[in-house]
Amino acid sequence: MVTNKRIALIGAGNVATHLGKAWQQTGCKVVQVYSRTEQSASELAAYLGVPFVTSLDDVCTDADIYVVAVKDAVLQELIPVLVKGREEALFVHTAGSMPMAVWQGLALRHGVFYPMQTFSKGRSVDFDSVSFFVEANNQIDTETLKSLAKTLSPKVYEATSEQRMYLHMAAVFACNFTNHMYALSAHMLKKHGLPFESMLPLIDETARKVHELQPLEAQTGPAVRRDVNVMNKHLEMLVEEPKIRNIYKIISDNIQDL
Repeated sequence: MVTNKRIALIGAGNVATHLGKAWQQTGCKVVQVYSRTEQSASELAAYLGVPFVTSLDDVCTDADIYVVAVKDAVLQELIPVLVKGREEALFVHTAGSMPMAVWQGLALRHGVFYPMQTFSKGRSVDFDSVSFFVEANNQIDTETLKSLAKTLSPKVYEATSEQRMYLHMAAVFACNFTNHMYALSAHMLKKHGLPFESMLPLIDETARKVHELQPLEAQTGPAVRRDVNVMNKHLEMLVEEPKIRNIYKIISDNIQDL
């Protein structure tokens, strides 16, 4: 049973924290936490009731699965040190933008365990609604990762590294860029003495619509209506904000092109 697998968490940031806490609730065995930052490692380890280490040399050698949830820039330099002396275990990373091939030639059994969600330590996550995309270099470990993901969510899929790169890029548009649009909206409203909270019902309704309609069908506003007078007026209003004005024009043109 996958719940009998011993899991070592490599990293104690947002992703590792939420995975560790969720696995504890499902009965999976997280046995150790590693992080270079002692405070992060100790806080997560204390919550899980397991030991922590701050040196890769001290990471346990008897875990079945090493789940590496660290920044992309750190991942490749960490892998050779982590794998040494633990070659028989299954190693996975959680990065959406990094290929499975980063393990090649270093770990005999390896893969990717990618939860497609935005994580913040201070906000709880409903894993039932989170999609997990897994990949491994052999079918047995693929099934193990699928079973591990299913302890958290029913939405579990296989995806190649190439497919996952497109998933990650699409998520940047759907999540990161969308949030930046909120930031631009908040900036303009604050500048003119208006509350951002007035946008929340509009934001919520827009998000709800794409649960029922394709995004192209849900599109509203002056660009899709080709209301040139309104768009030109908005561009005039943004003359003192040239970067935002350019964003407005590029997105409006793209809406009309699709």
